[in-house]
Amino acid sequence: MSAGGTPPQAGGAPTRPRGTVPLTPDVCPSWLRPLVDNVGEIPEALRRRLPPDVLEMLTTARGGASEREAAVLVLFSGPEFGPADGGFPDEADLLLTVRASSLRHHAGQAAFPGGASDPTDDGPVGTALREAHEETGIDVSRLHPLVTMERTFIAPSQFEVVPVLAYSPDPGPVAVVNRAETAIVSRVPLRAFINPDNRLMVYRGDLGQRWAGPAFLLNQMLVWGFTGQVISAVLDVAGWAKPWDTNDLRELDEAMKLVGDHGGAR
Repeated sequence: MSAGGTPPQAGGAPTRPRGTVPLTPDVCPSWLRPLVDNVGEIPEALRRRLPPDVLEMLTTARGGASEREAAVLVLFSGPEFGPADGGFPDEADLLLTVRASSLRHHAGQAAFPGGASDPTDDGPVGTALREAHEETGIDVSRLHPLVTMERTFIAPSQFEVVPVLAYSPDPGPVAVVNRAETAIVSRVPLRAFINPDNRLMVYRGDLGQRWAGPAFLLNQMLVWGFTGQVISAVLDVAGWAKPWDTNDLRELDEAMKLVGDHGGAR
């Protein structure tokens, strides 16, 4: 998620015209159905991974929050049908970006495509699709928005963020559109997030270990913060999570040094 809206890039406007972005939960593939049907459980699953003092801080901060609204796209891709015994297709993936290291805010951080709402957006779904197109060049006419998750307040940026869960059997090509804002665009295999060897807890050195949250160490990125929390909650609610070492606690800067050496997209 970027800190603010960005102007349309050279690739042109999204293919899907504004005003025609309804939610289509009936298009949900069988392997995503447990997540879509239980999307209301995600907030509680997210809170379970946060220490009590962090929850208190978020509640206090939210009371004075501004009306800054944003949305992110949580896009799953893969075959329409999963294994007969449940689970998800081996080809399933999740779209993520890594913000450019030169940015003033959240530099080098992995994130879902997304950003601040624009007055012309058709609600949070329109925001998520527009921002995803601007950041990754994705053809949004190939995407099916399924359901929105609960609005979440992000204290550092003072945004109220709505994650939009979407699906595509084939989203087509994605790539970095503006290198001044985005360093990496990647469709990360879903199995990489589920692999216990790729999971850990990270904390900011300047805040102390009490701020630790779930993270994923992959071969191109460290996924932590809000994005890591959402993915962790999604895995729990969908029933995909495997037991992992929640005592593997790393300081953020030290964990970032492991990116590229871990080989975690397994």
